[in-house]
Amino acid sequence: MALLQISEPGMSTAPHEHRLAIGIDLGTTNSLVASVQSGVAKTLQDQEGNTLLPSVVRYLENGDIVVGQDAHDSQLDDIANTISSAKRLLGRGVGDIKTLAGNLPYSFDTSDEHSNVPQIKTIAGNKTAIEVSAEILKSLKKRAEDSLGGELKGAVITVPAYFDDAQRQATKDAARLADLNVYRLLNEPTAAAVAYGLDQRDELNESENERIIAVYDLGGGTFDISILKLNKGVFEVMATGGDSALGGDDFDHLIAEWILEKSESELTHHALVEARRVKEALTDNDEIIASIETSEGDWSGLISRADFDEMVAPLVKKTLMACRRALRDADLEKDQVHDVVMVGGSTRMPIVREKVGDFFEKPPLVDIDPDQVVAIGASIQADVLAGNKPDDEMLLLDVIPLSLGLETYGGLVEKVVSRNTTIPITRGQEFTTFKDNQTAMTIHVLQGERETVEENRSLAKFTLRGIPPMVAGAARIKVTFQVDADGLLNVQAEEEMTGAKSGIEVKPSYGLTDNQIEGMIRASMDNAKEDMEARKLREQLVEADRTLEAIDSAMASDADELLSEDEVQTLLTARSQLIAAKQTAESAATVKAAIKHMEHEADFYVARRMNKNVNEAMAGHSVNEFEK
Repeated sequence: MALLQISEPGMSTAPHEHRLAIGIDLGTTNSLVASVQSGVAKTLQDQEGNTLLPSVVRYLENGDIVVGQDAHDSQLDDIANTISSAKRLLGRGVGDIKTLAGNLPYSFDTSDEHSNVPQIKTIAGNKTAIEVSAEILKSLKKRAEDSLGGELKGAVITVPAYFDDAQRQATKDAARLADLNVYRLLNEPTAAAVAYGLDQRDELNESENERIIAVYDLGGGTFDISILKLNKGVFEVMATGGDSALGGDDFDHLIAEWILEKSESELTHHALVEARRVKEALTDNDEIIASIETSEGDWSGLISRADFDEMVAPLVKKTLMACRRALRDADLEKDQVHDVVMVGGSTRMPIVREKVGDFFEKPPLVDIDPDQVVAIGASIQADVLAGNKPDDEMLLLDVIPLSLGLETYGGLVEKVVSRNTTIPITRGQEFTTFKDNQTAMTIHVLQGERETVEENRSLAKFTLRGIPPMVAGAARIKVTFQVDADGLLNVQAEEEMTGAKSGIEVKPSYGLTDNQIEGMIRASMDNAKEDMEARKLREQLVEADRTLEAIDSAMASDADELLSEDEVQTLLTARSQLIAAKQTAESAATVKAAIKHMEHEADFYVARRMNKNVNEAMAGHSVNEFEK
């Protein structure tokens, strides 16, 4: 008799089988891959023993593609065909090239008017940032397969906290080109929290039910701060913030400027290289000799850590201001934060660790290499999603950076999903028609924090048709927003009586930068009072339109039957006054007063129409019928 092997849902039929899964930190400058082996997460090396893979791709005339250190070393020799920093172009549109291209050393082909994806000119033909990123992912995938000795089941890939729909989708497209099965995309700060949170999870559960973690991520070109809540293995991102134009490169520039000022020479690439060396040396030394070649000969000078700390203090202060804003968004005080996790190579600077410790009033966690911690966290999450830890109930919940909503009548925005809402999430809201016999409705999806349409970002529009003709306000249209674990948005609209449906998957042609997101948030705060006044005014203008629509419809229906000429004139006068109040629109209060006056003047007419409708309904029936 044959025996069937039974396994738990989600588990392998071979309990001893370990599914090979990896975590990838796809970086702007360098990328890494990590995996959990024998219960320990660690980064994987190439054949030369290197952990970091420079995120550089070189295209050769014979069709060969070089990725990593060799490509990086040939940048100066073949700059036109050697692509670096491709991550900055992921999810960007042709229109963004105008602002980005000046900082990139290669050329773009803009001859294709039908393509909104930037095409980089190379000797091997035009390449997109997605294709370039795919080559980096292929290289990491091969490294993992060589190291692990088997076929990969899936990967978790990390992205910056502020990557929007288009940038996340572009990352997934690159992974698909690299033939990688993506379990999910994971915010980089969240991945770092996983690396530390899992190590301490059992200890935390015994002592406390909830723990707050701040993830301070200072990389080469960007800064991110995330506030997370850890509760029984569940990570929830409470708030995020940062500065996309602040990173270790800015610290290098300050040292380079100091060197140039002292040596009285012009800015050169060599000065920046020396500045980076000095910065790194000052991590372990109290002072260091800086030296460069100038047109006047060799120059050298002594720079102390105290000098360095003084010149970079304003930059560190800027990061702490972002930390303060993130705490405010999370509705927390500094003393409520239990742990501070340091991420990014720039957090090795002693002044950064010291000032962050002073700000949060506790020493930051630096146990894991700050360059590797994101990849390690991603690999831990990949191991869980691969089913290698069936008893592990760890969940990861991220947040959306900006509110999502719909345009309503009068140019107002009705927020459906608020900023910093935990994802994945599905949230629905009911809307209705504004005019009688309306059979279609345009759904306009918006992103932002302001109260009016023109002050927010338009994401998409689609039309719901098939609404039954009814009086205004009778239809019930449910609009559902669904944001998945990767931050991608799907919007569906359904008329509940007929079941008519329409929807759209939001994939913007280009994304928002961190600075643009932060600017939108700041603008909403700076203009909060004005925005609320504008909203109140527009709401009253919408109400005025409703009132006018109702009175016009009623008078067209039965004014001749129910009203005398004097009564008609009274109503027309009140109507004219309401229109005048709408046109001048001095304030919400003046429009509201005009509406109240119109309603007061029409009270007798409303009563007569009600009596008329009751009499018509009762015609042919006796009161006794309604008492049964």
